[in-house]
Amino acid sequence: MSKQLQDAYIVAASRTPIGKAPRGVFRNTRPDELLVHAIKSAVAQVPGLDTSVIEDAIVGCAIPEAEQGLNVARIGALLAGLPQSVGGVTVNRFCASGLTALAMAADRIRVGESDAMIAGGCESMSMVPMMGNKPSLSPHIFDRNEDIGIAYGMGLTAEKVAERWKVSREAQDAFSVESHRRALAAQQAGEFKDEIAPYTLVERFPDLASGEVKVKERLIELDEGPRADTTLEGLAKLRAVFANKGSVTAGNSSQTSDGAGALIVVSEKILKQFNLTPLARFVSFAVRGVPPEIMGIGPKEAIPAALKAAGLKQDDLDWIELNEAFAAQSLAVIQDLGLDPSKINPLGGAIALGHPLGATGAIRASTVVHGLRRRNYKYGMVTMCVGTGMGAAGIIERL
Repeated sequence: MSKQLQDAYIVAASRTPIGKAPRGVFRNTRPDELLVHAIKSAVAQVPGLDTSVIEDAIVGCAIPEAEQGLNVARIGALLAGLPQSVGGVTVNRFCASGLTALAMAADRIRVGESDAMIAGGCESMSMVPMMGNKPSLSPHIFDRNEDIGIAYGMGLTAEKVAERWKVSREAQDAFSVESHRRALAAQQAGEFKDEIAPYTLVERFPDLASGEVKVKERLIELDEGPRADTTLEGLAKLRAVFANKGSVTAGNSSQTSDGAGALIVVSEKILKQFNLTPLARFVSFAVRGVPPEIMGIGPKEAIPAALKAAGLKQDDLDWIELNEAFAAQSLAVIQDLGLDPSKINPLGGAIALGHPLGATGAIRASTVVHGLRRRNYKYGMVTMCVGTGMGAAGIIERL
């Protein structure tokens, strides 16, 4: 006997500021500490919720080892002060880890297996290198030509997308400049205030004269990445770093970053029980595979699938967070699907704001949740390409 799906409501969405890696503000801050801050901040957004009803915490992390290993979801939940009855599981879908965590939490609500969940993501690219501390690819990826792309660096896949979709260096650099312009304008207008939970950074250093340890505190309120001095002229001087005579540079690629985000997802039962006002409804999620060597084009397959699952058309979307892994792949997706550039990353994207891998999906979901409400929009989407050849997309509805 089939059971009707119930709605999954987002009642809180919070994130840390994003720091630059490996020498930014969070270079000495553990990723689990960033996660704890995001969870605490999300819980603080719903003071009427009894946290004992939360059953599980699902947290995305792209490189779940070292400081963000040992099931960082469970550790983060406990250190955030949640009851010991709250479980925790860490999931990894590379750059879509945080979005996948949100989709999994929503699914538990929708099928009636849970009534309250934490969803989130965390990543420190300062402390844990992009490929991990001991990268080891299976030698069998070289057995078939179609699998060799698994071994390609992300930048090389972006070069292949740029070549196949004929995305010029000039277009990539212009996209980067616009990302920084939008991000800076959003910061100046206070657009991130609802989603960012300012982080008090505590630094300790020796005073050799007195022999004492001095303590200095700084309040980090904004993402560290946006640069006012980003210009077409400056970007044009940068050399391609992934391919000889290529077009992908450090200036038109996403920034390596540190950060975390957390959302609380509940059922209608919890809304009524605690008299909560939902911020949004999680509508649908889709993931699709593409050839690994052109992994950046993944969203072009995932976006139509998520729209179909939601019963929506592309024009119904008011806000699209298309993660800017590289300008090349973002432009290729926009071109291929005919997306409206004015709806894409209205507050800037990962080229300016940063991309803390497994945290990005949760962070950008927070951006959409609060952005839809500020602008009185109805539907938003978070979508990204994923390493080894995937695309993921999730749709959120403002209520």
